[in-house]
Amino acid sequence: AVRGALRAGPPRRCVSYGLGRFCSCPVARRQLALLLLLLDELGVPPGQCFVFDPAFTEQELALLGELGLRLLPENEEGKHRVGEAATLFYMIHCGKALYNNLLWSNWAPRALARVVIVGNSFRGIEERLLSRVLERDYSYIAKVLKGTEEIAFPAHPDYADTFNDTSIHWFPLEKLKELSSEVWECAEEPTYEECEDLEIIRREEGGSAPCAAALQP
Repeated sequence: AVRGALRAGPPRRCVSYGLGRFCSCPVARRQLALLLLLLDELGVPPGQCFVFDPAFTEQELALLGELGLRLLPENEEGKHRVGEAATLFYMIHCGKALYNNLLWSNWAPRALARVVIVGNSFRGIEERLLSRVLERDYSYIAKVLKGTEEIAFPAHPDYADTFNDTSIHWFPLEKLKELSSEVWECAEEPTYEECEDLEIIRREEGGSAPCAAALQP
């Protein structure tokens, strides 16, 4: 399903947010195992997989380095631009603001067409939130719904707490082009000033420019 989602070209990069404390948490450990399997299946070199979670311990950072994965230098809050490379974003059970920020950072049809997200179901987010809250706090999720293709992970009793509410999302260029021009004209950076349950760890005050895909060697 991930291969089918990347019609713009095979993925050359992966960005993983929010893996969690995998040394002490079995759920996080299984999510890491799936990430490694996906990299192998898709042919993405470990050195082109960038990871970040502010909860990582020094031991976990060292283990990720031994696996060949690379640590993002700062907390991007999900504001990562894909550049020219099709990119898989692996962000299971992350906060809604992280997805919203990622969409904002790539808010153009050709950029979004190079984005594939393995993470919380956008349909589920839409179903659980009042429309006015979704449009106010997570406007980029709300605006992209009609341009999104989504396949839910199959349910498995052994992994109910590991991959629940998880889907693969991609954004076909032909569907994005069908959205009205007004959708693309408004592209203000999200602030979440009225959000009552912001599920994201904010970085310290500093530059706000999204991290470009120039992390590639």
